[in-house]
Amino acid sequence: MYQKILVPVDGSPTSNRAVQEAIKLAQRLGSQLELVHVYEDIIYLINKDYISYEELQRTVRSCGEKILAEAEMLVKEAGLEAETRIIQASKERVAQLLVAEAERWQADLIVIGTHGHTGFSRLLLGGVAEGLVRIAPIPVLLIRGQEH
Repeated sequence: MYQKILVPVDGSPTSNRAVQEAIKLAQRLGSQLELVHVYEDIIYLINKDYISYEELQRTVRSCGEKILAEAEMLVKEAGLEAETRIIQASKERVAQLLVAEAERWQADLIVIGTHGHTGFSRLLLGGVAEGLVRIAPIPVLLIRGQEH
């Protein structure tokens, strides 16, 4: 069935719900998990006199590593193990990078949180989950965030 489950994480409550659902599936099916965080290349600098591009990139990557560590802790608390991977997106779309990672790791399923934005909000915030559904060659399980 689903032996390898890829779980993109961004540190949001919705992302954590996706991790929890992936954990349930992995426990029931005996699946392997891979947690992936994609961080985007920071190209806009407010003031080059105060912070360097390299320093800013290190900070963004460090935050991504913390997000992965927190998600990995959820998996370990459930008595499972997970591989982790951090990917830098330069000019590539996040959904395309996630599909490439799923193919590299030979995932059978992607479990991702979706914020469920519609209309103008979706246009502004993009739609990684929606993009994944459109281009992924494997099943994608969308986990909705809780309503406020």
